[in-house]
Amino acid sequence: MRKLLVVVDYQNDFVDGSLGFPAAVSLHDKICQKILEYKEEGQMIVFTLDTHESNYDATQEGRNLPVAHCIRGSGGHDLYGRVQILSLEYEKFEKPAFGSDLLYEYLKKSSYDSIEFVGLVSNICVLSNAVLAKTALPEAQIIVDAACTASFDQVMNDKTLDILEGLQVLVTNAQVKKQMQRMLRFHRFGK
Repeated sequence: MRKLLVVVDYQNDFVDGSLGFPAAVSLHDKICQKILEYKEEGQMIVFTLDTHESNYDATQEGRNLPVAHCIRGSGGHDLYGRVQILSLEYEKFEKPAFGSDLLYEYLKKSSYDSIEFVGLVSNICVLSNAVLAKTALPEAQIIVDAACTASFDQVMNDKTLDILEGLQVLVTNAQVKKQMQRMLRFHRFGK
């Protein structure tokens, strides 16, 4: 079985930079472990990089989200933590939009049986690229690991996982993640 792991935009600016959030930081070890598992199995891994230019504020995205991030050549554009080191031998697809046209073209020329997505942000770029993968390879099993993705908005994250399941994407670890969130809520608020 030919498997592909796609690590979506696990970049400094989305983890602890200009658009960072605590749940993104907590994914680091899980994403590193997933990369190592695929590497040990001899499977393929690719990375997407949200990539903007210095004129970000003049773009449509910049007008709708006026927070400069992932500017080419900045530290915020780099992959976060050990993921940067683990990515060195693998292909990277820079993308100026939510979905990667380069990833789509790569998948159209491939014959993967399974494509798994991890990374950020679940309700934006993970969703967009999972849909592109389903379009490029409709017979491949598309997977999103809920324990290895997150959003700054938990409600949107949960809705996105439901939408992905409706698109015949296999969402793994969703129950485990929901149980952890309930435990954290109870611990913090006693509810």
